[in-house]
Amino acid sequence: MNTVQSLLAAASPALLLIAGLIPSACANRNVKRVRMLALGITSLALTLAIATAGLLAWHGPSDVALVRLVWPLHLSFGVYIDSLSAVMLLLISFIGVIITRYSISYLDREATQGQFLRWMLFTLGAVQLLVVSRDLVMLTAAWMMTSAGLHRLLTHYPDRTWAVWAARKKFLISRLGDLMLLAALWLTYYCFGTTQYAEIFAAAEKLHESSTGGDFWISAIGSLYVLGAMTKSAQFPFHTWLPDTMETPTPVSALMHAGIINAGGFLVLRLSPLISLSHLALDFLALIGAFTALLGGLVMLTQTSVKRQLAYSTMAQMGFMMLQCGLGAFSAALLHIVAHSLYKAHAFLSCGSVLEAAAARKTDGGRIDPGRRIPLMLPAAIMLALAICSTTVWIFGVDLAAKPGAMILSLILTIALTQLVWSALSAGSTRLAVWGTLAAVLVSVGYYGAYLVADQILLHSVSHQTITPSLLDSLVILIVALGFIGIFLLQAAAASGWSRPLFRSLYVHALNGFYLDVPARRITARVYGHRSPVQ
Repeated sequence: MNTVQSLLAAASPALLLIAGLIPSACANRNVKRVRMLALGITSLALTLAIATAGLLAWHGPSDVALVRLVWPLHLSFGVYIDSLSAVMLLLISFIGVIITRYSISYLDREATQGQFLRWMLFTLGAVQLLVVSRDLVMLTAAWMMTSAGLHRLLTHYPDRTWAVWAARKKFLISRLGDLMLLAALWLTYYCFGTTQYAEIFAAAEKLHESSTGGDFWISAIGSLYVLGAMTKSAQFPFHTWLPDTMETPTPVSALMHAGIINAGGFLVLRLSPLISLSHLALDFLALIGAFTALLGGLVMLTQTSVKRQLAYSTMAQMGFMMLQCGLGAFSAALLHIVAHSLYKAHAFLSCGSVLEAAAARKTDGGRIDPGRRIPLMLPAAIMLALAICSTTVWIFGVDLAAKPGAMILSLILTIALTQLVWSALSAGSTRLAVWGTLAAVLVSVGYYGAYLVADQILLHSVSHQTITPSLLDSLVILIVALGFIGIFLLQAAAASGWSRPLFRSLYVHALNGFYLDVPARRITARVYGHRSPVQ
């Protein structure tokens, strides 16, 4: 049964990758056939993913080697299926079907549509291969193949100067991530003598039990994997490529923001038994993730372009997901990946209709007004949000002290609910206040309920790790909490209409992303020999 399950899981990326190898000239000449092929293969991939998940629920995890190599190294390539890989395989397959169908309409009658669909299938296959890999060599190869496919999609329109420039910047950052991943791969083989997940996880479990995971090389391995994940998931200071890739076709943006950017988070989740041996790597990831989330959320509020707003939103969401990983809340991180992927795929594929609706409201004399919030309502909003969160935790029986990172995540959820309730109470309408409060209740119930479901799904996976906090961990949590509270107070002051020269200056700097992309642009210009175009 394990072999059948593994063959089903391996068939999906194999079919997509084979279809992606169709020559571009042939694909462009036979667009109708390529359309049918793309729809058929992505639909079949989704069916295979559902069957794989069904067999997993019935029979349990599987780790099967399908191909073995003896020379020059003892390597075996196959499929590693557990609850984490099954969830990710289902997610990617579902999004792949939706984006492929959208791409067929989006590029209708374009001469290069066949080439575009070819690279779309190749990229989807590479991401799926990344998810089901059972070996670090396979994972690294799929990681690089994903970057190669995405680069071809980003440069689909070579006459768009800024799109090509942004793709080149992304290319350089991706190569840096590849180097980190290769270095981590070599060190892992050096320390453990193998590249297979099962053997590495077993050795890591022994190190956990013996409490000897603080070795220098183990910390170096965890840190390198974390740095590699940061480049793929647009974490500071490697984030500057993400907002600049907005001239790419909309289906590529949807695929990138809903699928590929999750690769960094998946890497941390998959290798969490190894990475969690290093408190240094986890604390560093938590701090960078929190800073990225705060930076992305702040800059997002100032952007006038819908796609750039969504890009900075993705950056913030990935930062929050990395924060969860750094705190050891791996179940919450998996839930975040799934929820964000579905939301962001819909957001990008429907952003054109949002603009049309906004234009229609303006034409009809409507007014888009975010509204100011009444400062006197803030204490009431805080107390109501605290009551909602506390009641929900009590109803679901969540032990915040036992769950890794649960206290800080509950604080952040309380801050978010405070914003929601405060807006509702400041609207001046009893009806809106009631509906806003009910919405906050639904959000709280939905989050904690979905978290418990995700925790149960991940329970029997090796990625369900229990992290013992250290003194440094407590300091990191305190810094993260103060950071989110500070941003909340800043937003509260801005929403209350507090206009000061400092705010106006901060707005200008945030609008330009605090100029953090300048070093990356200069490096890209030096490598490619000419300056960046004006966006």
